[in-house]
This record gives sequence, structure tokens and C-alpha cells, in this order.
Amino acid sequence: MSTPARTIPAALRAAAADFGAAPAIADGSVRLDWDDLLADVRRVAGALIARGVRPGDRVAMWAPNTHHWVAAALGAQYAGAALVPLNTRYVAAEAADVLERVHAAALFVAGPFLGRDRLAELRAEAPQLEIPSIVVIPVDADAPRSTARALHWDDLTELAEQTPHAEVEARADAVTPDDIADILFTSGTTGRSKGTLVAHRQALDVVRGWVECATLRRDDNYLIISPFFHNFGYKAGILACVLTGATIVPQAVFDVPEAMRLVSDEKISVLPGPPTIYQTILDFPDRARFDLSTLRVAVTGAATVPVVLIERMRDELAFEVVLTAYGLSEAAGFGTMCRPDDDPATISGTCGRPIAGFELRLADSGEVLLRGPNVMLGYLDDPDATAEAIDADGWLHTGDIGVVDERGYLKITDRLKDMYICGGFNVYPAEVEQVLARLDGVAESAVVGVPDPRMGEVGKAYVVRKAGARLTEEQVLSHATGTLANFKVPRFVEFRDQLPYSAAGKVLKRRLREEIS
Repeated sequence: MSTPARTIPAALRAAAADFGAAPAIADGSVRLDWDDLLADVRRVAGALIARGVRPGDRVAMWAPNTHHWVAAALGAQYAGAALVPLNTRYVAAEAADVLERVHAAALFVAGPFLGRDRLAELRAEAPQLEIPSIVVIPVDADAPRSTARALHWDDLTELAEQTPHAEVEARADAVTPDDIADILFTSGTTGRSKGTLVAHRQALDVVRGWVECATLRRDDNYLIISPFFHNFGYKAGILACVLTGATIVPQAVFDVPEAMRLVSDEKISVLPGPPTIYQTILDFPDRARFDLSTLRVAVTGAATVPVVLIERMRDELAFEVVLTAYGLSEAAGFGTMCRPDDDPATISGTCGRPIAGFELRLADSGEVLLRGPNVMLGYLDDPDATAEAIDADGWLHTGDIGVVDERGYLKITDRLKDMYICGGFNVYPAEVEQVLARLDGVAESAVVGVPDPRMGEVGKAYVVRKAGARLTEEQVLSHATGTLANFKVPRFVEFRDQLPYSAAGKVLKRRLREEIS
């Protein structure tokens, strides 16, 4: 039996050798087999090399789920660069901050799409930002080609011809298991995002653990609704398919009828996502007109999953495998996972037990700690934060409070960091509060997550006005919308004369949450 690949370029080569003409990507009219995908990846790598991208450089992606993203991301890694995915919901200021901090050597950015021109926004927000190569991805084929000073996706073919094939392959050969594969950014309790450094060996190892639990196999057709910029879409999506030969079916924007059409037309068997996706499909009035009989595997998490939802997914959608999981970027995106034979109560009430070599224990405070070979290498350019997150014995302090049962199954019960999850995305109140503090008329604020039947949780901002200020809810929300990604924008604003404080001078957010419940 061959030794498992320990770098992503090696894994892609192995996929092409093992699966060859089998379907790799089905993206509308674009159909690529594994040989085609490897050729596309080599083309992107050759173009990046021709543009001066060197081993260890950082290449950013700011675009929705399409076949371009897959080829560009794997192409960057094939050229020896580290991948830096950007949240598509970022406003330009958030994207510019990350691009500047990683010193991006190249950026793949979506062209005009859904009323946004991200490149124009970025240049207006940060005209001083210098990125040597910017490549516009034509997500919307009907949109006019940008006349901005940037490369177009189609330009990569001619550029790639400037790099000899042997040089491209030499770059891929030179990638080592300990080289940085990706840098995903996650906000901290201070509100400033931090980049998590994950090596190739780690990215592949956690995915193998996920694949084993999820029972993913080469004849699966995998509808990837989870955004590629997230570990769930990139690692448990793209890389999981590279390792197994499953077919990648990307969806750029989640839409219930379109998702069900894709399930029917593409014979989708694997459909992971946050609980809201399954709830929305189950409640869709015309569900019966779509053939959903091929569905086999569902993996969810990131929010409370009711037992009745697990039962309905198995009974009404006929999923054979329904699992929940827990992970965080600092653990390469993973941590614990249920197993296929677990009962609905276990799947609903726990996040499973460790995978991929992780050890799990609880601190005296109840904080969940993880240790193992797949804990991140550290935070980008932040040794102090790294030392705070990973103690001297190698334990990663997750900031989550949990309990572990006699079987070793984890249940998350609270969050040390006050983080809440909106539609599958982490929201850190400190970041939102810092934004609100810059609005004239705000004396102080506190943001908490409140239950929402569709999104799991949404934000509620408690605001104390400055004396004499006539600040309105509309002004608060408008200010937040112009500065933050939409999932971070509070849905509710309540004005208070004062916030509840402890004797130590800290806002008692627990009391605010108790008022809601």
C-alpha cells in the first residue's frame, strides 16, 4: 500500500493518477475530470511563477465557490505559496487589513457579482495597498469584463506558457509537509483577526480523520454549499474530495430551490452544512417535486442541533449518515466528530469524540483543551497570542466551556469568549463593540447573541447613548453595515440608560442573555 501524501500537491497528483478520467468538478457547464483539474492547477501555478510568486509567498482568494477557486487555491499551493482565503462577506476595509498583514503576492478576486465589485471597493478603500498580481475571476459570465488594471482569468494561459513544465513540477516537488499550506483568519476576543498557520501535513491529516467518519468515497457527488474560504468548505470540502475522488459540485450562493435542483440533477449524495440548511429544505413547500433520493451523508454543527431535526433528516430526507462535529481554526478547523452509528440523542447533544490524533481534556474551569500534531503552528506574526492560546504542555485553549461524558464525547455548554455563531460563522462581540464605539453618540455598548430560528443566533446590541445624543436604531445599524460583514451586523438594537456591571467593572453579558431567555 502506498504511503499517504503529506503535501497537497502530492495529494493532487495522486488523485489524478488514481481517478484520472473520473469526474472531479461539476460546475454548471464546466466539467473537469481529475486529469483536467491537475492540468488547470499546473496552469495557475505556471502563471503565478511567471508573475514572480516565490515559495512561501502568500496568495489570497476573495471569491465565491466556483471551479476557478479550486484551481487557483490548489495552483497557489502547487507553486509553493500559502493560501489565504478571504471571507466573501468582508467589506473592503476587512479584506485590505488581511491582505496588508500577509503581504499578499497575488490576489484572485471575483469580478462584478451580486451588485458588488470587490476590486473597485478594495482600491477605493486602500489605494496605497500594493499587490503585485491581481487576477479577476469571472464569476458572473454575463458581467462586462473589467477594464481595471488587473489580469483576467483567461490571461493565465498565456502567462503559464512562460514557465517551463519542469519548473512547475520542481516547485511542487519542493513543497514539504511542514511548509505552510494555509492561513485562515479568525477573530479573537480583542476583536482583531488572527491568522492561523497550518502546515500541509496537518491539513491533510485532519481531512483524513473527517473523511473516515463521514464515510466519503469516490462515487459520491458532493454539493459544497459551505464557503470555500471556511475550513468546512476548503478542507472538509475540496481537500476531502482530492483525497477520496468524490466529485466537487460547488454552489456560489445558497438558494434552496437551486440547491434541491442540484441534488436532483447531479445526484448529490453528500450535503454538509449548518443546521439551518436542512431545516430550510425540510420546510420548503415544494420539496416533493425534487428528487432528493440520492442523499446519503450530512455533517453539521456550529449551532444547536435539535433531536427532532436529526430524526427528520434521517426519516424524511433519508440520509444514511448524519453527524455533528466541533472544530476551530486553531485546530486546523477540526477537533471532534460523531460516528456513523451514533444515535440521534448523541448526535444532537454532543459534538462527538476526538479525531485526527487530537487529545481532549477539560481545564479546572471547564474550558475545552485540545492537543495533538494538528494544533496550529501558531498565529501569524503574533508570538504572544500564540503562547496565550497554546500552553507549555502543548494544550490549545479553545475558549469554549464543555463537558465530556464517560464515552469521551464532548458537549459544548458555553463560550468563554462570548463568541456566538450566526448562520455558521463565528461572531466576536468585541469586534462589533469596537465598531460601535466609533459611532458619534455611542457612550458604550454590549453585544450578545440571541436565538434565531433560521440563523441559529444573531446579534443584539445594547447601546448607551452619550448625554444629549439622539442616536437612532437605524443610524446604529447603518454604521455597522458600512463597516462590518453582514453576518456580524447586529439584527437588534436596544438603548439603555446603563449596562449591568460586575464589582470588577465588567459588563455582565450573562445577565443580558438571561433577560432574553
